[in-house]
Amino acid sequence: MSMKIAIIGTRGYPYVYSGYETFVKELAERLILRDFEITVYCHKNLFKAYPKEVNGIKLVYISTIEKKSLSQFIHSFQSFIHATFKKYDLILAVNSANGPFGVLTKIFRKKTAINVDGLEWKRPKWKGVGAKYFYFASKLATKLFDIIITDSFEMEKIYKKEFGVNSMVIAYGANIRESKKPELIKKWDLTKDDYYLIVGRLIPDNNGVLIVEEFLRSDSVKKLVIVGDVPYKDEYAKNIKKTVDKRLIFTGYITNQDELAELYHNCFVYFHGHEYGGTNPAMLKALAYGCAVCALDTVFNREMLENGKYGVFFNKESGDLLNKIDELEKGNISVDDYKKRSRERIEKNYTWEKITNQYIELFNNLLKKNG
Repeated sequence: MSMKIAIIGTRGYPYVYSGYETFVKELAERLILRDFEITVYCHKNLFKAYPKEVNGIKLVYISTIEKKSLSQFIHSFQSFIHATFKKYDLILAVNSANGPFGVLTKIFRKKTAINVDGLEWKRPKWKGVGAKYFYFASKLATKLFDIIITDSFEMEKIYKKEFGVNSMVIAYGANIRESKKPELIKKWDLTKDDYYLIVGRLIPDNNGVLIVEEFLRSDSVKKLVIVGDVPYKDEYAKNIKKTVDKRLIFTGYITNQDELAELYHNCFVYFHGHEYGGTNPAMLKALAYGCAVCALDTVFNREMLENGKYGVFFNKESGDLLNKIDELEKGNISVDDYKKRSRERIEKNYTWEKITNQYIELFNNLLKKNG
């Protein structure tokens, strides 16, 4: 008899908006092939049609309120209530914000695992009450869920130190891809290797302003392409986009995955300024697509890039990234060498097949442990 698993905490399937949804898509589709029965809880308001099943994955649509800070919270709360009355063998939650809902699964004696993701309580966008809630929710998650999943060994250390709990490390994955239609980048008047690339939301902890300012101080004749935005009105994002320079190209969100892939494939260097995550999906994609990576020097990015074997680092001091740009363009740092090695990092450590096998092992162990 196949194991029945519910997944709660994302926007849904096959709706892909962020790393969470990509994770659910890649994992769920592989679990179905391995004879698991998967149900994904979806934000009803994001869908125009409501099929009960797509690609063998069962879907449950739950409504929520249209308010940025409460939308996911309300949706998850209702989803957990719904799930506790169903005969799932296990509930897999993503996002530490869902920590308090472990009370419901405890009461109904449901087996649970939660992927806590990053250090949400440290992100600048969650000041005051928001930061306190994420810390409280993360702490509750460690007490109420049967298994805590962290996405990197550095994140595992933090959860051990902060909350005194052991966690299982399972990273995210990426699919290796080669360039297929390089002509797609002509849409932005670009050619191969004549631009740097940033991909991510325009939020403070991704350090977009720092990267843009350092780049504009350089003598580079290349362009800087910034892919991403924020899905709400925001002063930080608005101020970045107000910067006027002929070398800057703001694409906004790119929904065409082939276009996005070609921007990765053909960039000179991919800049990664993410500060508080563990294993970051955008950087995994950059490695899987053959980019040379220049990343902010954090313990998480060092783990992903194996302390410089698969990328170079910059810090937040004024002039540091400026100097790196100069070294990259003069050839003092070999961009070609990093491009040749990048996919090797994925093959060794970050394939979705490996991640799926780790989750199956986790599910089996949890069910055995609980009889």
